[in-house]
Amino acid sequence: MSEFWKRTLSGAVYVAAIVASIVWGNEPLFVALAALLAVLAVRELNRLLHPRNVSDRLCDICTALLILSAGVTGIYWQHGLLFFAAYLVAIIAVLILELWRKAENPIANWGTILMGQMMVAVPFCAMIALLYLDKWLLLALFVLIWVNDTGAYCVGSLTAKQKGGNHKMFPRVSPKKSFEGLFGGIAFSIGAAYIMHRFGWFDKIVANNYKDFVVILFALLAGGFGTLGDLMESLMKRTIGVKDSGRFLPGHGGVLDRFDSMLLAAPIVAIFSWLCYAWSFLV
Repeated sequence: MSEFWKRTLSGAVYVAAIVASIVWGNEPLFVALAALLAVLAVRELNRLLHPRNVSDRLCDICTALLILSAGVTGIYWQHGLLFFAAYLVAIIAVLILELWRKAENPIANWGTILMGQMMVAVPFCAMIALLYLDKWLLLALFVLIWVNDTGAYCVGSLTAKQKGGNHKMFPRVSPKKSFEGLFGGIAFSIGAAYIMHRFGWFDKIVANNYKDFVVILFALLAGGFGTLGDLMESLMKRTIGVKDSGRFLPGHGGVLDRFDSMLLAAPIVAIFSWLCYAWSFLV
């Protein structure tokens, strides 16, 4: 099978799994998928930063406990607190373990462990929080991220062919990303958000007098912070000197490569959505 078809097939399976777990599955199904993907992503990050110096199994347990605590809280908050308490015990134990291990740089190990939780596990928890608010909001976030990437690529590629080229954002980090692509991707996202709005995807968070503002800002946050998350992961990989974070998806790289846009977008959009939901009761 050619590389093109491998990339197409694996991408289609990835999109289908995400959409099915959100729309046709139930909350536990997405939580289970999120826990699996978060564990794999944290493991990729650990191996990129400090191969063989951080315990994969212990970090796996910590990550899974945090994701499960977010998932269970949406159904039984008392049980969610128990999972979170277990997570705190586990993460403290992982940090204290460095006292007994003979690692060359325990400080770097601590940083790697905490970075994995903040950079990967927390964004996945934010996705779950958005899911429990409304599954269509979570699906909208994914779709807007994908539309933004596609729009940025199309506009950036077209403007790069013009005389004088386009204006690069951070050529040291990602030589192909341009301001033209950034604004083009956000424009595509806003257009897609309006289409979703017509089908009621944002009904849970829009107040009568602020519908357009909420839809536009949702798209801006998804596209803008999605691009920044992508750039963050690109900076990390360029610093380390690798192309992909792993080989989870043929032709697409690792789990971290597929969810890099969610690193900042998911927490920001989740906070924004819950604030809008609370505000809708006051107007």
